[in-house]
Amino acid sequence: MDFGDLTDRQQSVLAYIIEYQKRYAIAPTVREIAKHLKLSSPGSIHRMLNILKDKGYLHADTLKKRSWRSTSAVPVVGGIPLVGAIAAGDPIKAIQQIEEDLAISPSVFGCEACFGLRVQGDSMIDVHIKDGDLAIIRRQPRVENGTIAAVMVENMITEATLKIIRHTQTTLTLKPANRNYEPLVFRGQARKRVTIIGKLVGLVRRA
Repeated sequence: MDFGDLTDRQQSVLAYIIEYQKRYAIAPTVREIAKHLKLSSPGSIHRMLNILKDKGYLHADTLKKRSWRSTSAVPVVGGIPLVGAIAAGDPIKAIQQIEEDLAISPSVFGCEACFGLRVQGDSMIDVHIKDGDLAIIRRQPRVENGTIAAVMVENMITEATLKIIRHTQTTLTLKPANRNYEPLVFRGQARKRVTIIGKLVGLVRRA
């Protein structure tokens, strides 16, 4: 990248911020910028950031930790598709069409690929999953005991629910995180009715 009115050091700061935004869809912290440039003094970083802001390359909200962002639109590499809704109460239909592409890199959640489902209901509120949250799911057919996962149940093929998975040698339990809801317990061969879509790896809560 070449920004003619900037010094080499200022260009490297701006280039790093832009590349970080492309990869993670969030701004780097001042400490991350300093570490990348191998600088121990945050003061010198702040001076460069303010110069870039004065020249119109960056904008910032001083009340936020990750606030120094490029003023130009930065495309995110490999966003996360939001494919519909997922129940956090009684199972409801999960829309299988992509509604939008979330401008967040899957790498933020430790994934090469994942997808988002919109939570509806309050059965997971005791683990701080609220109605309207976007559940980020990594596809996998099996999950560890005690893991929160997106699942579907036979006879409700196009429907999904978000639950804590508990399994023993003979039972599979889909457990809510709200005492107002009863767990769903499947025993023996009935366990085959449950299909695990994937593991919950993160949440996105929009303001």
